[in-house]
Amino acid sequence: MGAAPRASASASPSPSASAKPSPKPKRTSTAPRAVPKPPTETKVPPPPPKPAPSSCKPSYKGEQASRAQVKAALTDAAGRVYWPTSAPDIRIPLNLVKATAWQESGWQSNIVACDGGIGLMQVMPDTGTWMNQRFGQSYDVWDHRDNAYLGGTYLAWLTKYIGDMYFDSDYRLDASLCTSGELNSCLLNAVIAAYNYGHGAVAREGQPLAIPNPSYVRNVRALMTECVCLGY
Repeated sequence: MGAAPRASASASPSPSASAKPSPKPKRTSTAPRAVPKPPTETKVPPPPPKPAPSSCKPSYKGEQASRAQVKAALTDAAGRVYWPTSAPDIRIPLNLVKATAWQESGWQSNIVACDGGIGLMQVMPDTGTWMNQRFGQSYDVWDHRDNAYLGGTYLAWLTKYIGDMYFDSDYRLDASLCTSGELNSCLLNAVIAAYNYGHGAVAREGQPLAIPNPSYVRNVRALMTECVCLGY
């Protein structure tokens, strides 16, 4: 394209030329807001069930997917863009998906927990149904690939829900943003906690961010760098 003609020094700029959109203010702190914004999602997943008795043992249904099949499913789940319109920058790290699946099921696709959690990502049937309705999908919680997608969908939903409330829509699930010794310092830890305990126990309207299950969060964080599953 050719260069635009240079205006004379006496010419005044037109209103359209001088009016520039103000840039979106950048977040200067990585710490969560002390007082959260109201949630942007008003329809939320069902709360998790009560813990099953410690004496209960899990059951199994159907055939177990191979590690190669599980790896492929989890990799596909991590590579998806779950919010293509409103939050396309949300990405679920592959090591988070792998570590969560290992923590939840040991990568056993056919395991059924005593509390009703199913498969790789231990998706609760009611949560799976809610996610399908919310995103207009028809994933089968019993299929190992769909189970991985449902788990990834839930992680992505939690990322947006908590990110909007406490982090001014900064959706980075980056371990480097977490403060040592302060589990409630970053979005990554909050999403991990909420995957286990539910969004309502972590993101509470009008209250600071909470991490009610520190042992679970520390386990998953350790698995993100040390899990044998990362080498599969």
